[in-house]
Amino acid sequence: MLKLLVSRFLQGLLTLFVLVTLTFFLVRAMPGSPYTEEKAIPAHVLERMKAYTGLDKPLPVQYGRYLKNLVVHQDMGDLIRKDGVKVSEVIRDSFPVSMALGLASMGIALLVGIPAGVVAAVRKNSPTDFACLAFAMVGICLPSFVIGPLLAVFAGLKLQSLNVAGWSGPTDWILPAITLGLINAAYLARLARGGMLDVLSQDYIRTAKAKGVPGSQIIIRHALKGGLIPAVAFIGPAFAAMISGSFVIETIFQIPGMGQHFVNAATDREFFLIQGLVLFYGFLIVAANLLADLAQIALNPRLR
Repeated sequence: MLKLLVSRFLQGLLTLFVLVTLTFFLVRAMPGSPYTEEKAIPAHVLERMKAYTGLDKPLPVQYGRYLKNLVVHQDMGDLIRKDGVKVSEVIRDSFPVSMALGLASMGIALLVGIPAGVVAAVRKNSPTDFACLAFAMVGICLPSFVIGPLLAVFAGLKLQSLNVAGWSGPTDWILPAITLGLINAAYLARLARGGMLDVLSQDYIRTAKAKGVPGSQIIIRHALKGGLIPAVAFIGPAFAAMISGSFVIETIFQIPGMGQHFVNAATDREFFLIQGLVLFYGFLIVAANLLADLAQIALNPRLR
């Protein structure tokens, strides 16, 4: 098991290195520059600005300096348009909001998706199974930019106590968390159903039934541990995606999370902010995958 974890850790480091390298050169291949303004900047002023941020150096020199600052000093750089504001400060201030939204969304996804998948598998080919499959299909097919506005309109017209925009209190988490959580609950329901059906068809389950073991004990003590392995493998990357991929949700509900900074950074050509956010998102996904591997090892004796 230790060998597997070390291998996963080294793969994660390699993934982050490739991600940093690709992002560095891709953002500099974008048309325009951070200094593109409606009013033309004098050439000598532009040269001084580039020299101040190091953008006047050749790309290999810039790349080497960025890697050195990142590895040695853990410095992601400063914002180009806002002197003295560091990328790490922007992430530090906005990450708790995205983290809270991700935790609330994952809680809804787990509370809805896992039970729906288990019940659908236990009652295979029944009306309950068909209803769970229909829910999962709708959740998978409808994107967040459709569900979000529909919930916002419904809450604005019917539920006056819920705000449809802003992030001032826990009640403001409800609508965006439901929007983001239901989509992942649909995937979890499908995965849990498929995993449970596979386990329920195994010989040891039939043996337990033949011995007269109650159905509830068969599900809880024997089937759940193996049947939820596909869903557990999905939870880690899905949680990271909830934190890092909520751009649309944050825009719809006016949430001051990291998504707004990513969109603004791409618009303003904030090279260092784009690189920092991509690196941070990559770290979250690598860490979530590693935790998912640990959970699978705990559930699956064959991996141990």
